[in-house]
Amino acid sequence: MNIANVKEWLKLADNDFDSAILLSEAQRKHHEIICYHCSQSVEKYLKGYLTYNNVIPQKTHDLLYLNNLCISIENSFSNIMLACGFLNRFSNDIRYPHPYEINDIESNLALEAVKKIRNFKPINDLTAICSSLN
Repeated sequence: MNIANVKEWLKLADNDFDSAILLSEAQRKHHEIICYHCSQSVEKYLKGYLTYNNVIPQKTHDLLYLNNLCISIENSFSNIMLACGFLNRFSNDIRYPHPYEINDIESNLALEAVKKIRNFKPINDLTAICSSLN
């Protein structure tokens, strides 16, 4: 396990989440981009956890796949499966023409899903471990 890589994943995850929050506070909200950054943030939290556990994830944006890999390490990741499933639809496909509208309710739910996953004990513990190694 390369702790520098784990820290980088977590830093990038936090950056995506911070971007989503800033965009949600803007006067003119771009809900698709907020949701996209939420999805990207969770992808990176999951990849950070996997990297910490010596699993090199393939290049994918599929949150359900990544979460299933995490479940194979720690069963409690099944507790965030619904949040990952909700955010999964906002991965890269949202950046292209799509047949559905994203509204304020969905972008707020996306932000709440990221908060839940950031505060999820295994992710929170990993963040604390990495912070203590500065």
